[in-house]
Amino acid sequence: MSDFALTVLATLNKGPVTDSRETFPGIDSQVVQGAVTSLAARNMVTFKQIEKELWAPTAEGEDIIANGSHEIRLYDEVIKSLEGLKIADVAKVLGPSGKVGQQRAFKNGWVKKDGDKLVKGVDEAPVDVTKDQLTTIKSTGTLDDAKELNELKKRKLVTKTKLVSYSIEKGPEFALEIKKLDTDLTIEMLQSGTWKTSEFKPYNFSAEGINTNGGAFHPLNKVREEFRQIFFSMGFTEMPTNQYVESGFWNFDTLYVPQQHPARDLQDTFYLKDPVKALEPEDKTYWSHVRKVHEEGEFGSIGYRYPWKPEEATKLVLRTHTTSVSAAMLHKLAKNPGPARYFSIDKVFRNEAVDATHLAEFHQVEGVIADYNLTLGDLIGFMERYFSKMGVNQIRFKPAYNPYTEPSMEIFGYHEGLGKWVEVGNSGMFRPEMLESMGLPKDLRVHGFGLSLERPTMIKYAVSNIRELLGHKVSLDFIENNPAVRFEEALV
Repeated sequence: MSDFALTVLATLNKGPVTDSRETFPGIDSQVVQGAVTSLAARNMVTFKQIEKELWAPTAEGEDIIANGSHEIRLYDEVIKSLEGLKIADVAKVLGPSGKVGQQRAFKNGWVKKDGDKLVKGVDEAPVDVTKDQLTTIKSTGTLDDAKELNELKKRKLVTKTKLVSYSIEKGPEFALEIKKLDTDLTIEMLQSGTWKTSEFKPYNFSAEGINTNGGAFHPLNKVREEFRQIFFSMGFTEMPTNQYVESGFWNFDTLYVPQQHPARDLQDTFYLKDPVKALEPEDKTYWSHVRKVHEEGEFGSIGYRYPWKPEEATKLVLRTHTTSVSAAMLHKLAKNPGPARYFSIDKVFRNEAVDATHLAEFHQVEGVIADYNLTLGDLIGFMERYFSKMGVNQIRFKPAYNPYTEPSMEIFGYHEGLGKWVEVGNSGMFRPEMLESMGLPKDLRVHGFGLSLERPTMIKYAVSNIRELLGHKVSLDFIENNPAVRFEEALV
């Protein structure tokens, strides 16, 4: 409790306070409010707030109090000029206030026009009424003449202020000393029994509690969940993707990316320093088939015709795509071949420069379909149904190259907002030598397709810079206040 609260109590002991501003001159009203509010919470005093509307000079009004009104300054300059003040020189002599001063001095009859000059219009020096009125307002807060006060308001020389003070009286628990009330019931009080004689601060049941901040899904997670539901509705099973670190074997070699391919360079892939190497896979037959396909070809492939190095295959990397997970799942499928549908949505990592549309880590949406005697037409038909679930019913396909699919196709969708075709994904049929080396039968074929998670999220939430979606610059309001996304399924 402040010392001023004790001063209030000592003053009340002599009699009630009718106006705190008069009783405690120079004390800020907020200090008075804090003291009486605290005392009232203890029922030691009662108080009422008193509000008075007062007027105070503006900055221009303060200047007039210090240096005289614009009109008196003009009159003084006319007196100084023995032959009269040229009208053209008024602005030079008095600056911006010269025009106002000239108008007011003419209105008061203090000056008159003589050709192109101003000369005095009165014999005796006038009284600066405006200055006197503003001085009165500064000291009393008002002016008796309402008409003159209104004129000063029009000239924007005064502004209204609100003066707050308090009337204070003794309360039912009035005392000259302030007891310290306990706020918590402690274990020591219970053990000693002092809680029986302690005085506790009463609960304020009308006080509002602190707002609780609930968690919020990131927009990427909202779109990710929508994708997941689409996959589930089409009979897919989610693949385990909780392994960010892969060996070069599963990330590259099983997908027949050559060991000399630029994608395996340091500028494109993150390699681990510790540990550096992974163990070779337990399936040595599969390891041998992969090596043979790379070096000389097998299962109808002529291979890349280069010496394949096991040490490259065992290097540990941050996975550059989730297709490495798809390859591992298809390898497991070879133990019990049959139709299957798998999907994954998770992070991948590329050693790329960060800009408005690229990050070093991003999310890949991937799906694979394994079935007997699948054709390219089946893939095209599926992609049309898949994208229709996201509201994209105009798609086109363009031939492309992937090391592990043949034929391969880039997928383009028509963007209504942009009014143009944009790339929305990549797809293809996994190569026979990739599947047969795993032990899958020849007539079991696999479709694969993938797209990013960030691009559709940016489109749905109108984000132009990917760094506003991910990273330390993301606004928490953006995370908390954006609604869940819903794709409008196209009619097919």
